[in-house]
Amino acid sequence: MLHSLKPERSGGFLPLEHYAAIGDGRSVPLVGADGAIDWWCAPDMDSPPLFNRLHDPEGGHFTLRPTQPFSIERRYRDDSNVLETVFITDCGSARVTESLNSGVSGRLPWCELARRIEGLSGSVEFEIVLAPICAGGPVRCVEHPNARVRYIGDLTTTFCHGYDVDIEEETNTRTTARLVTHPESRTCVALLVADRAPLAIPAVSDIDGRIDLSDDEWRRWAGTLTYKGPFKADLVRCALSLKFLLFSETGAIVAAATAGLPERIGGKKNYDYRYAWVRDAAYTIKALLRAGALSEPIAAFGWLVRTIDDDGPKPKVVYTLRGGEVPDEEEIDVPGYRGSSPVRRGNRAKHQIQLSCYGDFLETAALFAQMGHVLDPRASRLLERLADQVVDRWRMKDSGIWELEDLQHYTFSKIGCWLALDRAVWLAEEGHIPRDRRDVWARERDTIRVWIDEHCWSEHKQAYTMHSGTERLDAVLLLATRFGFDGEERLRSTRAAVEKELAVGPLVYRYTGASEEEAAFVACSCWLVEAYAFLGDVDHAEKLLNDLLVPLGNNFGILSEQIDPSSGRALGNVPQGLSHLTLLHAILSIQENANDPPTSR
Repeated sequence: MLHSLKPERSGGFLPLEHYAAIGDGRSVPLVGADGAIDWWCAPDMDSPPLFNRLHDPEGGHFTLRPTQPFSIERRYRDDSNVLETVFITDCGSARVTESLNSGVSGRLPWCELARRIEGLSGSVEFEIVLAPICAGGPVRCVEHPNARVRYIGDLTTTFCHGYDVDIEEETNTRTTARLVTHPESRTCVALLVADRAPLAIPAVSDIDGRIDLSDDEWRRWAGTLTYKGPFKADLVRCALSLKFLLFSETGAIVAAATAGLPERIGGKKNYDYRYAWVRDAAYTIKALLRAGALSEPIAAFGWLVRTIDDDGPKPKVVYTLRGGEVPDEEEIDVPGYRGSSPVRRGNRAKHQIQLSCYGDFLETAALFAQMGHVLDPRASRLLERLADQVVDRWRMKDSGIWELEDLQHYTFSKIGCWLALDRAVWLAEEGHIPRDRRDVWARERDTIRVWIDEHCWSEHKQAYTMHSGTERLDAVLLLATRFGFDGEERLRSTRAAVEKELAVGPLVYRYTGASEEEAAFVACSCWLVEAYAFLGDVDHAEKLLNDLLVPLGNNFGILSEQIDPSSGRALGNVPQGLSHLTLLHAILSIQENANDPPTSR
């Protein structure tokens, strides 16, 4: 999809929907529509930022932009995460192709952020500014015999460029250069980064060549997806965006590539999502398996098993990308995106109980087995242990899927426990885990089902409510339709109540009262599509998805956490894994239910 616009900053900030992403399975730079890379945590997604103008107009950046007024046309290459931007001025036009490069054997030992500049017509003068910040430690420049090196904390970096790039200024913290294009001219600039390791200095031509090599690898991966149904281009783009968030070193799946971006301008809900949530990882594994990917979801499932099993008797909600404990939450001394503060690092969700995670994990294991794969003995023992924990813990209050401080008997948490035991029963009956506790799990599953109907149904709203003892609604309950939760008529009625109270067109807020503190939640909007598909109205689901793709299309192929229904502006962290994976599930739900209409349990 080609996007055309004339990018403008307001108060030093770009709209969040004007950022595209590139990545290499380790980190994710955000590239603004005005040619500025304003965010890059290197070498890993949870490293301190090397560039950060998302939270501070004076923060670090790597800008490549015409010196004259310009407009742009921008797209990802077909079936690829290599980004192309055409800059158009009164004097000429030029194309910039950007990639976080990989090598012939996968991810490079160093980070290679490459930007190719090609003249298309006339001449275009580009200003190049490389201005990293010192979030990772002090900065110093050294004239090494083989390259000019900038040390930033533990990082060793260098700016590579062709002979036609004219360096105007070089200091400890800033490099400024100029480049003039002409028809058929071609050059490449790149930032190389090594973390506590020797830094290779390849030829610029080799760096340039790896842009196309990386493009070939993205295309090869996209070609492994087996989906053949409607909205295929949207599904492939979704899967490619999810691929940004797969941390190749361990198999972990990060929730989002950014931290501290607001759910409402000026609001305080500015959280760090650069960690691996059990829930989001499980949902992503299911999405990629359903789309036909194999190696990434298998690696991620293995990471989940090892991490949860090694952690102790009861699983945490969230882990670092290497399976450790998430840092305590702290506030960062930056202005925040458009004045939205405090900006937080770390995440306090690590201390919470979220019972629905049991269902997420056991359902993922069941799908894994249903698709013909084999659970190893360690995974089988873990699943058995977790099912027994559900029997013991489902009556507890928790923080719910939305990680609220108000501990309640959240309806979706109970449905998650029902789901966990339902899938444990299936796994036992099919011989994937021991059968010894099958009858106990089945009885307790049925007890949970009755409890939900008795305590979480509102006759007044004709809907399942957010938690027992309230009339508030919760859009996450739309997911129960995918899980096959009993009671089609009550699910249909709940869908109608949620749509009436929480939806604005195709966009849906998370729960009653959320519109006062945040924007509409992309995932909930996708769950509404699923709820129509799984309850038999595929035509309406398809219409709703077409309507939803209009506001979702106001970006460069990546999705934020939320969208303001009144302005269409993106809010929250980006790229947001939950948004992408739920859109992928919504597309799959239309195909699956068109071919095989659902029946009541």
